[in-house]
Amino acid sequence: MASEHIEHKLSLLPDLPGCYQMKDITGKIIYVGKAKNLKNRVRSYFKSSHDGKTARLVAEIADLDFIVTSTDKEAFLLEITLIQKYQPYYNIKLKKGTGYPYIKITNERDPQIMITGDVKKDDAYYFGPYPNVYAAQETMHFIQRVYPLRRCNGYQGRPCLYYHMGQCLGPCFREVPVEEYQAQIERIKRFLNGNVGKVKQQLTAKMTAAANEMQFERAAEIRDQLHYIEATVEKQKIISTDHTTRDLFNFYMDKGWISIQVFFIRQARLMKRESRLFPIVNTAEEEFESFILQFYDRKNNVKPREILVPKGIDNAVLEQVLEVPVRTPQRGEKRALLELAEKNSRIKLEEKFRLMELDNRTTVGAQDEIMTALGLPKGHVIEAFDHSHIQGTDPVSAMVQFEDGRPAKQNYRKYKLAQDADDHSANEDANTREVIYRRYSRLLKEKAPLPDLILMDGGAIEMNAAKDVLENELNLDIPVAGMVKNNKHKTAALLYGDADEMINLDPKSQGFYLLERIQEEVHRFAITFHRQLRGKNSLSSRLENIKGVGPKTRTKLLKEFKTINHIKEASVEDIQALGISKQTAQLIKLSL
Repeated sequence: MASEHIEHKLSLLPDLPGCYQMKDITGKIIYVGKAKNLKNRVRSYFKSSHDGKTARLVAEIADLDFIVTSTDKEAFLLEITLIQKYQPYYNIKLKKGTGYPYIKITNERDPQIMITGDVKKDDAYYFGPYPNVYAAQETMHFIQRVYPLRRCNGYQGRPCLYYHMGQCLGPCFREVPVEEYQAQIERIKRFLNGNVGKVKQQLTAKMTAAANEMQFERAAEIRDQLHYIEATVEKQKIISTDHTTRDLFNFYMDKGWISIQVFFIRQARLMKRESRLFPIVNTAEEEFESFILQFYDRKNNVKPREILVPKGIDNAVLEQVLEVPVRTPQRGEKRALLELAEKNSRIKLEEKFRLMELDNRTTVGAQDEIMTALGLPKGHVIEAFDHSHIQGTDPVSAMVQFEDGRPAKQNYRKYKLAQDADDHSANEDANTREVIYRRYSRLLKEKAPLPDLILMDGGAIEMNAAKDVLENELNLDIPVAGMVKNNKHKTAALLYGDADEMINLDPKSQGFYLLERIQEEVHRFAITFHRQLRGKNSLSSRLENIKGVGPKTRTKLLKEFKTINHIKEASVEDIQALGISKQTAQLIKLSL
């Protein structure tokens, strides 16, 4: 039953297209939706029965707002803008920077080939996306060996090592004609488009010649290259007669969850598949459309020449917004692929239901117990902090995030802290102030969502320092509690409120078990980071004692080998490959 306030808002809704925003008791936007008719769509939330995620959303709605748009297209665009701005809890949200790698041939006088996840309008050639970085790197390394461009930094008056290895056209010591580059680029494009017959013929002849000359290692290397071509370029089934880049989307929905499959069609072949699963609030078709719009807004995803979707989707509006043809194939190989994507979506979702234990009692219910014990409204995100140091040296802090009782590891953060005094209390106060300011000033700057509760590992010092920074420096009203341990260093209770009141949870309750997990997880994360940092510092200090090893050389070694043992195991040639002289490489090996 909607409240009197909500009923009043519902009476104001017009019969027009637009976007609506649902808010919780604190005024935070928790869901954004679009509608062709705002009045009918929004009223349906409160005039119909729901279950699953929709029921949870409706239970939390304390207020709503709406924005009228002129057209359906404007509503589509506004919805995505608002989702990105507010990151509402109940919307499908795609992670940024999770696109797939591309092979790029740069637009330069002396072009080079590289791996990138960032597709720009810079007149360079882009190929992909590839299934993963390893696949892209293997393909690029093959091209560098067979169709070299530039691998050096440019003119240096003498041939570079790669030129001698046959992997650079030689701009290091000569002016390579533009025509020579263009001819090579055309060969690369033909190869990546699947025309591999000629290069296979050439490699087979070289392999035979090497074997006849008893150069068996060289023959084996060429054989591996041939196998790689078969595995990466010829293996994929040809699904069209043209080379139009296409992305194909389909979905399957059941029990309030949607499973989405994306097929990437490149060089006339199915190159990659992506799977995503979400609990949803709206109709499957509307959530599916929202997913596609957000998918192409991500920096790392370049739009294809054509998008394929199943029937029932608003192709016309998607096409207007994305400015790419959006089609529903009726027959042939592309129709069969669309059916395959739906089948895969269904299998993935059924697998999800089998494997996951949707036990809200131990996750959402446990988090609700913690919020209720503190007298707070329902929330979804808890962030917890812990510091780690040994006798005041190398202080660090770590933050873990739990969303609805589950760790959100992609949002964990590590912090190196400034050196402080020997006094323990001063350390804890200063460390807390530093990390709280850094974390939440950044979220404010990025206009990112804030947590519903902050937990500090420790007592009143950490809790009150955090509250002081939030309230008096950042003007934020986020509840802060302290996680208190007993004399056996085990979770005991929460410290909360102006009077530093001890809040006890039932030790056998799911809320208490969740609090234990959060406290153990943030402590583990902080200790692990501190050990890693001390290990790096130890390695750096040992390298500093080697005569002739300066900061640049140390950085190269640390970046490449990570540990002393890895450097010990490396050969002199491995160290030289970093651009370090043979004499210095030998000295490093001897010293360690």
